[in-house]
Amino acid sequence: MKTFRYAHRGLHDLSAGIPENSLAAFRRAAGRGFGAELDVHLLSDGTLAVFHDSKLERLTGREGFIEDLTAADLPQLKLAGTGETVPQLHEVLELFDRAKLPLLVELKAFRGNHNELTERTVRELDKYLVPYVIESFDPRCLLWLWRNHPEIIRGQLAQDFLHGDSSGMGHKVDLILTHMAYNPATRPNFVSYRFEDRNTPALRRVKRLKTAVIFYWTIRSREDMELAEADGAQVIFEGFIP
Repeated sequence: MKTFRYAHRGLHDLSAGIPENSLAAFRRAAGRGFGAELDVHLLSDGTLAVFHDSKLERLTGREGFIEDLTAADLPQLKLAGTGETVPQLHEVLELFDRAKLPLLVELKAFRGNHNELTERTVRELDKYLVPYVIESFDPRCLLWLWRNHPEIIRGQLAQDFLHGDSSGMGHKVDLILTHMAYNPATRPNFVSYRFEDRNTPALRRVKRLKTAVIFYWTIRSREDMELAEADGAQVIFEGFIP
């Protein structure tokens, strides 16, 4: 998986009618030979949807949370005013199985569903021959993987939460995530850190000690991509085609 660059939420371009985390975006990424990063939520009927926010409003104009819906509701959710709808995880896996390209799967835990979300996602992934790794901001997802499937490559998502947006898990968790102090417990194989925060002491320590592979998100220019790769990091990109 180190030989690929990863299209953030698929190779989306809303000006061309291709919204993020849509099947069109994933087809476009696969068609150009890129891996893809995607976001997975657990729905109320136990199925898995590919969507970034728990709140529906930003991309669909509807109120409510995607976790409260079922698979039968997804075809009614139009993404960003286009004809594209919210895909189920298995639809993206079928596409990348045919393309023989890798996926970077982010788990979006919500309302304490971290264990069930992680278990169900692993079960779905293992139905396909898709190379994948799993990452999450929620260290409890990684801890479940370490305890139950230590062979699965797992990554801790993080950023400098002390000088930016909150993780939504509270100030104490923000502090711990910023410094990646959960890593001794979750033992991530890689860390996925915001590119703009790459000079934080915690990430410099990971790079110096070589305790994990580094991914940078989100790379939005060729210049930043070159800086990231010169730093030895894997690239998650959007807004341009490398």
